[in-house]
Amino acid sequence: MDFDFTPEQQKFLADVEEFLDINDDPEIFDVTRENMAQIVDTPKRRGLMKKMGEQGWLGMTWPTEYGGQQGEGVYEYILNEALAGRGGPQIGKGVGIIGKTLIAHGSDHLKEYFLPKILDNEVEFAIGYSEPEAGSDAASMRLKATKTDGGWILNGQKTWTTSAHFAEWYWVGARTDPDAPKWNGITLFLVPLPNHPEPPYDISGITVQGIWTMGDEWTNDVFFDDVFVPDEWVVGELNKGFQYISQALDLERFTMFTYSPVKQRLDLLVDHVRRAERDGEPLKDDPVVRRQIAQLATDAEVARGLGLRVVDASMKAERGGGAPPTIEASEYKLFTTEFSKRLANASMDIGGPGTQLRVHTEEAPMVGRAESTYRYTVLDTIGGGTSEVQKNIIARRGLGLPKCF
Repeated sequence: MDFDFTPEQQKFLADVEEFLDINDDPEIFDVTRENMAQIVDTPKRRGLMKKMGEQGWLGMTWPTEYGGQQGEGVYEYILNEALAGRGGPQIGKGVGIIGKTLIAHGSDHLKEYFLPKILDNEVEFAIGYSEPEAGSDAASMRLKATKTDGGWILNGQKTWTTSAHFAEWYWVGARTDPDAPKWNGITLFLVPLPNHPEPPYDISGITVQGIWTMGDEWTNDVFFDDVFVPDEWVVGELNKGFQYISQALDLERFTMFTYSPVKQRLDLLVDHVRRAERDGEPLKDDPVVRRQIAQLATDAEVARGLGLRVVDASMKAERGGGAPPTIEASEYKLFTTEFSKRLANASMDIGGPGTQLRVHTEEAPMVGRAESTYRYTVLDTIGGGTSEVQKNIIARRGLGLPKCF
């Protein structure tokens, strides 16, 4: 595997950076927004993504017949990392999870309705997998879908749904066969949310309630009370939803937990160590601190390499030369999010008591960044499947170990 970008890829990165310079705006770019918070949640952020769509940068890996360029995944990686490095919105769920799943499994109706909107950034999605009794174990979801004439009646609750308070559509899994093994009785539906200006069917039975997280982010509970979903809004085959979810989670684990913000926080800590003093002595001369920084710098390179491995495996799979990067995505997500927590801990320890001041406090070490990331990085180890789930995937699919339940 080559760890360096080709001249063509470097040229694309330069083009992206120039575009971001031209469109720089503090209301769009905020480096203190961590990974899952880098979403398209404001009109200005939507406007930026629409401009990127006009550049042809959304759906670059999609087949040309659906408006894409059938390009290599490394270009999406370069774009997403450049955006994340500035605290900008990531290319998101529409291009990756929803778009790629619809291309592979969606009906002609769903493709015609959603794919052009995704490429033009005219639609935002929320993802509905987690439930009060089924967090990272998506196969245990119990939102009930009962068959009726022309569609399905949905009843139940989802939780931890990022984006439900502003997205127009809900990509939601529900149990359509309660008698099947738990991973074989789930179906995916596309359901309008209350923010939709003109929903194509009645959604009066949907209620969204906000949840404020320890990372200063807004997520949601979503309740379904006899919500009728017509058959044409079913994604793919009945009872195959968990298979589709599993494939899409590989994308989520990689694209939503980017490397560049973590590296940026490491650079911020290193700069602090270079300039700070402790008891009148340069902090950079403290052997304990130097050892910590050396270990963090090493871990950062490991995280970068694991990310590039996911890109490499994805490109091989797209060319028909390998399996989807399930194991690689879990290895990257596990290592990088746990490393991000270790980095946050080290920033608090090395920065001293002043790091307890809130983010954007000018007189605080690292401008208070350590405090906010200390709280937020815990969320990263949960979203997209907890660290424990990633370990199980690596153990079973990578090492061939048996199930322990």
